[in-house]
Amino acid sequence: MAEEKKRTRRANGESAIYLGKDERWHARVPMGYKDDGTPYRRHLTRPTRKELVDEVRRLEKQRDEGSARQPGKPWTVAKWLEHWVQNIAKPVVSENTYDGYEVAVRVHLVPGIGRHRIDRLEPEHLESLYRRMQSAGSKAGTAHQAHRTARTALGEAVRRGHAAKNAAALAKPPRMEEDENEVEPYSVDEVQSLLLEVNKRRNSARWMLALALGLRQGETLGLRWSDVDLANEYLKLRRNRLRPKYEHGCGEAAPCGRKAGYCPARVQVRRETKNTKSRAGRRAVPLPGPLVVMLRSHREAQAQERATARNLWTESEYVFTKPLGGPLSPNTDYHDWKRLLEDAGVRDGRLHDARHTAGTVLMLLGVPDRVIDQIMGWEPGGAARMRARYLHVTDPMLKEAARKIERAIWGAPEDLAVDKDQDNEA
Repeated sequence: MAEEKKRTRRANGESAIYLGKDERWHARVPMGYKDDGTPYRRHLTRPTRKELVDEVRRLEKQRDEGSARQPGKPWTVAKWLEHWVQNIAKPVVSENTYDGYEVAVRVHLVPGIGRHRIDRLEPEHLESLYRRMQSAGSKAGTAHQAHRTARTALGEAVRRGHAAKNAAALAKPPRMEEDENEVEPYSVDEVQSLLLEVNKRRNSARWMLALALGLRQGETLGLRWSDVDLANEYLKLRRNRLRPKYEHGCGEAAPCGRKAGYCPARVQVRRETKNTKSRAGRRAVPLPGPLVVMLRSHREAQAQERATARNLWTESEYVFTKPLGGPLSPNTDYHDWKRLLEDAGVRDGRLHDARHTAGTVLMLLGVPDRVIDQIMGWEPGGAARMRARYLHVTDPMLKEAARKIERAIWGAPEDLAVDKDQDNEA
């Protein structure tokens, strides 16, 4: 069948297909409206009508699904990522999440793939970036952070019509080695060794809240005395202590030449605490008797420090403070943990490993799952997944399981002895 050589009249909103004077087939595809309200049409051209019709149908499908590129100059990956992290992500995510996004964008994604047009970015571009990152010494976890950031940012670009596909959702991040994030909780003996050393230190109750109840670092450092009810032996968790962030206060006229955090006139630009992000995180946690005693003793010691410091004391109402009052820095707290492990002769580990330890001890003691979820602050919908991640099967648990199998199949040891005596008598 011969191809048409005339323009055909079409209803409003339909694509127009016609043969041009250049002997090529052309189409004008209605795609919606520009920001100023005027119609926006995409122009396509192909050597044959069949090729053009196929392309028109593909573009119309993208338009109807809302995945077609919008009018205007296409975004580069760099411009989109910088716009997204500052104007879209920053106002709605936590400070810590934003910091992770910002570093991934500035350090890895913009230098690595920033020059590509966002609608022409391919999964292979990202996979090549991940390989280059690892060749330069980055861990697989760092590449995964860049991958998650790109996937989130490009997903927003697709929803807004700036790209037809999310290349990061199709890309394969590098494999995480199984032992890279493997956690080995501390044993009861190790916890007892830590307890002996903790009792010699200032803020001793701070570490037992982590080891016995699994409180997160931010939850512990954000505790205020108004959250602690020693009479009824429980505490309420409502807020997290944030890592401080500073800007220079010295001024451009006389710069100090140091990093912002070490500037003599530094200015704190981040709030001290924020409310816990989930309903499960806002919870009441029971206090074991020894912890109640430790907190009472800690409150008395803090009152003595306040009296000794007099006008040098910085009032803050925090349960755990610096020697002259004021909230503890998470960075200082981290280094205190490392010194505690070294002084107690306990193997090195992350501060968050104490949380894994507490969850495992609760399981070892037979505490019901629902109570564990309450103490650990896990949402009901994701509690099973979190238990699988945090609760570790220990050697004593495996040995107890072996004993139960032995009793079920071979009988109790005393039963075996009776059977043996009967055989001898026979």
